[in-house]
Amino acid sequence: MYKPSINEETLAAFTTNLAGTCIASGNADYEDARAVWNASIDKFPLLIARCKGVADVIRSVNFARENKLLVAVRGGAHNVAGNATCDGGLVIDLSAMTAVHTDIVNCIVRAEGGATIRDVDRETQIFGMAVPLGIVSETGIGGLTLCGGHNWMNRLHGFACDNLLSVDLVTAKGELVHASKDENTDLFWAVRGGGGNFGIVTSFEYTAHPIGNMVTLCAPFYPIEEAAGVYRAWRDHMTDAPDAFTGNCMIWSIPAHEGFPSELHGRAVVAPTGVYTGPLDKAEAFIQPLRELGTPLLDISGPIPYEAVQQAFDPHFSSDKKRHNYWKSLFRDDLTDETIDKIVDRGMNRPNPWTLISIRNLGGAAGRITPESTALGGRDAKFMLSIDTSWTDPKQSESAIAWTNSFWNEVRQGTRGSAYLNFLSDDDDHDALMSASYGTASYSRLKRVKAKYDPDNFFSLNQNIKPAG
Repeated sequence: MYKPSINEETLAAFTTNLAGTCIASGNADYEDARAVWNASIDKFPLLIARCKGVADVIRSVNFARENKLLVAVRGGAHNVAGNATCDGGLVIDLSAMTAVHTDIVNCIVRAEGGATIRDVDRETQIFGMAVPLGIVSETGIGGLTLCGGHNWMNRLHGFACDNLLSVDLVTAKGELVHASKDENTDLFWAVRGGGGNFGIVTSFEYTAHPIGNMVTLCAPFYPIEEAAGVYRAWRDHMTDAPDAFTGNCMIWSIPAHEGFPSELHGRAVVAPTGVYTGPLDKAEAFIQPLRELGTPLLDISGPIPYEAVQQAFDPHFSSDKKRHNYWKSLFRDDLTDETIDKIVDRGMNRPNPWTLISIRNLGGAAGRITPESTALGGRDAKFMLSIDTSWTDPKQSESAIAWTNSFWNEVRQGTRGSAYLNFLSDDDDHDALMSASYGTASYSRLKRVKAKYDPDNFFSLNQNIKPAG
């Protein structure tokens, strides 16, 4: 492990000038502060700067640059690849920067870079508004938005990055810049899909949508033995899906949670789930066929508070579970019977019950945005396959990762090999995946923007884009 040398006077000056706190090894808070959501990631930073505001972020960037420290940026620490921490470097931790302000007149939300989805939902749903952000409320908005941000309103209002109006960003030089459609437009294009390559976003400004407080959930659970038929029927039904419905057909095992009948705990299932944002009568009419594909073991479909939908997966993806995770994703232009059979076969032979296999239907508003408008790739695909492999015993790591890679390589045949970049893992061939995912023109453009704002690749712990030249 690289261990830089920083004299005590320099370190004292840095910590004294922070409004927040600087946590080092030996500090009582160090173990908690260095932990991230994925138990597979176990790293030991030299220092963790828990920032209270923009001034702290600027001071931390300058300190790291002047002392040649490797930098990791932490928001919600929910990234599966573990980019929110590092060995021997400085973690710039935004987790104390969670303020959210809702402008109810202009339907605009401004949120600090350390806010989570739940922080934003809390401040918007009180007014019956929402920003399209993710499906697990413990997720930080920063990493989610910068690499896309799939959500339950994806087809109605696009990815999270499509709802971004502006950002304030601290560059590698320690300068605060503003980017929007009218200012630093190259940077604004790049941060909508290009990840954390260009600096540390200290605040996000979003469009908020007046959706009310209730949505309609589609959630029938069928025996996994019926998965092939359910997937085919779901695929065909999605052909005529309205923008108001965003779906996700998944193979999983019913968790041992009080929200599910105890006699079904551990039962492997296939579930054509989704959320309809709109009138209840139209929602019920559209989801009813998905509830009649057989005899469900359980059906919890119906009206539900939007915040409850956002938090539904939280107990199963919580850092408290201490689970190891290795995820991969794949955009697909089609979902053939042959592909479905391969997915179902893998679903029948998952490494453990916690492994989740899902296919999300894309299109709608997200698919109508041109590639030239944002950096995000893959939006022209019809489906996104997500393989979320999870386990608790470290001895299973090698076999679980091998299973995931084998699965992904099998289903990627005949595709462009493009992926949803929020689901990269730490050992992926990032350059090859990003080249396939962005496309040649956008990837070259991203490299030029990277060279302009971060020519030395100071921000390298991310879905990294090497600067042009």
